[in-house]
Amino acid sequence: MITITEATEHDLSIIRDIAYQTWPITFGEILSPSQISYMLEMMYSLDALKTQITTQNHVFLLARSSNTKEHFGYVSYEFDYKGQPRTKIHKIYLLPASQGKGVGRLLIDKAAGLAVDHKNGQLLLNVNRHNKAVQFYERLGFSIIGNETIDIGDGFLMDDFVMEKPLSP
Repeated sequence: MITITEATEHDLSIIRDIAYQTWPITFGEILSPSQISYMLEMMYSLDALKTQITTQNHVFLLARSSNTKEHFGYVSYEFDYKGQPRTKIHKIYLLPASQGKGVGRLLIDKAAGLAVDHKNGQLLLNVNRHNKAVQFYERLGFSIIGNETIDIGDGFLMDDFVMEKPLSP
């Protein structure tokens, strides 16, 4: 059985550890090792994660085993993204051993349900154009609505699809 709970500041090291285990496998064929290292430090240092929660209105949910308390992955989202009634999924990552077991769908479904409760009509997310997860998101009802290239500093770019999923109340 999988339990999904809202993360607190005490859980930030768990989120960071999952990211550090997941990113090299997820992005190893897409990004250079130096970009992976740069982005992990930029987005997953404990200070960066704390800022995301305390000042950027990101909410993290953790998926874990009800029995063993082992963590499988996380999702982060923000209601009312850019002042619109839309929820932005900023991050979703699962440990490699947890992929393909329905955990990602549970996390997306939980975020979608919370978004509907918050009167948000769409889920948005960005995904690297070369990430195999694009097909996963399409199976869950997301569509590509645009492209975005984001300069993240230090000479690195994020080359993403923007995807959207309409939500029903």
